Amino acid sequence: MTPIKTFPGRPPNLDRQQGSLVSTVLLVSSNAFKMWLVVLSVPLLPAFIMVSSRYRVKVAALGHRALAWALRLVRGRVCVRSTHAFVFSKCTHGKVDSVLETFDLYTDTHPSLCISPQIGEALDEAVRRVRPSRVLELGMHCGYSSVRLLRLLPSAGRLITVELDPLTAELGEEIILVAGFKHSQFQVLTSSSAEAILTLRSVLELNQEASEGLNLVLMDHDPQQYLPDLLALEREELLCPSGCSVLLIYRNQRAGDLREILSYVRARPDCYCIKSTLQFMTEIIYQKESIRVDRVSRM
Repeated sequence: MTPIKTFPGRPPNLDRQQGSLVSTVLLVSSNAFKMWLVVLSVPLLPAFIMVSSRYRVKVAALGHRALAWALRLVRGRVCVRSTHAFVFSKCTHGKVDSVLETFDLYTDTHPSLCISPQIGEALDEAVRRVRPSRVLELGMHCGYSSVRLLRLLPSAGRLITVELDPLTAELGEEIILVAGFKHSQFQVLTSSSAEAILTLRSVLELNQEASEGLNLVLMDHDPQQYLPDLLALEREELLCPSGCSVLLIYRNQRAGDLREILSYVRARPDCYCIKSTLQFMTEIIYQKESIRVDRVSRM
């Protein structure tokens, strides 16, 4: 037991009394503070119970979504750094095929956010069939799909790729340059897809009166943004009226993330149709009905 510290010339009893007095004051203050909190909390209790019961599910869902987003961001950044370092150090600079082969080698041996070679081949088939001159890519993932798209575009073709994360955008752009492409062939926009879409008409230098626009759109970002972004592209009249292929990438085999956008497409047979549904990728075609009728009448 630790002896009570005393001072010369002072009775030990006085020290004990002072220590007891200090403890009593602290205890009273603590109890008073707790009572004060209780008094303030009582009027708010019914409101708190009502709000928590009414919005419990929404608040919990919001919390889970925020946590999942944070984990994806952290894991995604780690993945992007390691992917970039691997491809940059092992590929032959200036050789497109070497860059893609190095990407594929990385995905065979490491967890990766890049699309698989199988999806890449399906993407190649769509690009060769559509032969687009203006392509929009939403979601960059270190530049793998950007390189695949650019290598199949005509000399006058242009790719606009949108990436929310600045680090991913920076490293992905460097990989595109390593593959041998010039800034005149592509542009990286570091922003949300919603913000980028509002600027695309000026970025692409589209004539408001001309029947032109995007020939191909690759959506490989947040699936919850697929439908809002498609609606925004329609609203801004950025989809080529004569035909635009929209490729939707999803990361699970059930395609549950595409339910909303596919329901919308099926409800708009006047301008949309589902071209194909493959594992991890669905292609939809946009074309204005007036263009279809005109083509049929000419046949």
